[in-house]
Amino acid sequence: MRRAEITRKTAETDISVTIDLDGTGTYDNRTGVGFFDHMLDQLSRHALIDMTVRATGDLHIDDHHTVEDTGIALGQALARALGDKRGIRRYGSCLLPMDDALVRAALDLSGRPYLVWKVDFAAAKIGSFDTELVREFFQALATHGGITLNVACLDGINAHHVAEAAFKAVARALREAVETDPRKADAIPSTKGAL
Repeated sequence: MRRAEITRKTAETDISVTIDLDGTGTYDNRTGVGFFDHMLDQLSRHALIDMTVRATGDLHIDDHHTVEDTGIALGQALARALGDKRGIRRYGSCLLPMDDALVRAALDLSGRPYLVWKVDFAAAKIGSFDTELVREFFQALATHGGITLNVACLDGINAHHVAEAAFKAVARALREAVETDPRKADAIPSTKGAL
């Protein structure tokens, strides 16, 4: 069963994440940050990963801790659900258009976290949401999920479209990477024999 539940509590946030890698993209995400919930919904739906997130945080300060810590917990849940990564495709990529935006995402579930982020936003905020938090989320997800992740915005002027295209592109790449490879369903996808 490729499922996991993570609970993470600090002085700044209290977060629980439940995921099922073999789901249908069913989601129920409540972080107290409306735009971020919308992005998590996109991640779940387009990765076909069932996801429930509950987060309470120090939103009276700002959204930073809640967004980053959710990325940490989600990355930890992903790593736990993947286990030894036997049978997965491991790599995934997506070139995703959304209106004016075009975002490329490529990833490797290598166990070696690294983020390459080439996304600039034309606006500092989407509503009340700081656009710099999009990178913070993906940095936390990559670090704690053991993901080599490369995200680049090739076109885009509307910050909402760029952010949403980034979440959807990563989701589609993740969907491909976590899928079972029917030709190697019992093998770890590495010549090292471990990831």
